[in-house]
Amino acid sequence: MTMPVAIVTRPEPQAARWVRSLENLGIWAWALPLLQIGAVSPTPALEAAREQLGAYDAVMFVSAAAVAHFLGSKPGHASVNWSSIALKTRAWVTGPGTRRALLERGWPAERIDAPALQAGAFDSEALWQQVSPGVRPGVRVLIVRGGDAQGRPEGREWLADRLLAAGALVDGVVAYRRLPAELGLEEIALVQWAFDHRAVWVLSSTQALGVLRRRLPDAPWQRARALATHTRIAEAARALGFGSVALCPSDPAAVAASIKSLQ
Repeated sequence: MTMPVAIVTRPEPQAARWVRSLENLGIWAWALPLLQIGAVSPTPALEAAREQLGAYDAVMFVSAAAVAHFLGSKPGHASVNWSSIALKTRAWVTGPGTRRALLERGWPAERIDAPALQAGAFDSEALWQQVSPGVRPGVRVLIVRGGDAQGRPEGREWLADRLLAAGALVDGVVAYRRLPAELGLEEIALVQWAFDHRAVWVLSSTQALGVLRRRLPDAPWQRARALATHTRIAEAARALGFGSVALCPSDPAAVAASIKSLQ
């Protein structure tokens, strides 16, 4: 029986980690990062948020990249006042990868809120189920997110809207940029190889799908199969023309099981 094939579209270094995880689970995985993560120029708002982190009741990190670019590589990052967060500040995340990034930088596990692994969903809606009981008027929440190539805020406002409706005080900062990846001859050859080998595309970003739409609008996407980590990503994949799209939690074990079920 031929080993199932997957195309991982996450940016590096997440893509390499996912490839290793999927290969350990019996999937022949290839990395095709469709987005690159870049730094942003320091802004007064970003520097103030780092210095005054302890003034917030919670800080929501939208991704592992948000953790890395906001906190730095270790707890001793000079621009973050780590001593101030020890009293009350909780970290909110939607997925295990972001939680792992926090733990690697020394954030206490007992002060991280995330959807339960058995919940089967790693998104803002699942996170809200966990944290909403503690959200009261006056609670201060910081959302650390990514931006577009110009550093303008990018992404969903769903969680911020729920927080504001509950009376919370919400601030947001852009800690990194999402840049469209360049698809050269090698990457385009991998796309064709994926069609020929009935690879399953693992999609976790509508922005990544935008890269495929702009760079390869005439590719035979009706031949492609995909797993999407959210309904809006699935809708974007169908709009591009993917022939088969299914929803799957953003977890390597769940993705591997779903890919095997499609064989």
